[in-house]
Amino acid sequence: MAKDAATQAEEGGGSKKKLIIIIAAVLVLLIGAGVGAFFFMGGEEEKISPEEEQAELERQAKQVGPMVNIDSFVVNILDDEESRYLKAAITLEVSDEEASMELTQRMPQVKDAILLMIGNKTFSELNDLQGKIQLRAELINKVNSLLEKGRVKRIYFTDFVIQ
Repeated sequence: MAKDAATQAEEGGGSKKKLIIIIAAVLVLLIGAGVGAFFFMGGEEEKISPEEEQAELERQAKQVGPMVNIDSFVVNILDDEESRYLKAAITLEVSDEEASMELTQRMPQVKDAILLMIGNKTFSELNDLQGKIQLRAELINKVNSLLEKGRVKRIYFTDFVIQ
């Protein structure tokens, strides 16, 4: 009889533990379902068609950002036959005013990077349209690597003379 009482006490304690575990598991599932429902149903975004999305991207691309001018400079460029020079002036279109201010503050770094990059180009690389387009892309990447708060969207060569 003593064994029966001890066994019943253990079984009662065990079933209480099982009941607590089941209740905790049900609560965790309910909380998880509530959180999932909140994220999936809570803030439905307005559905837009691919055509509307494309039109929005084109509109943003046509917007002109703040411009930062880099005055005319002269750089020696590489050529096997003779000494060559490039005289250029550049205007940088940036994403916002904050980027414009940062670019102005970092102008010595930007000019240094531009001069070093152009100085390593050859006459044949810069003489044709494809070379100028490639230089533009390289300059955008280089200047953007210097910026922390914004980015350069486009570069315009406002003066470009090779002699």
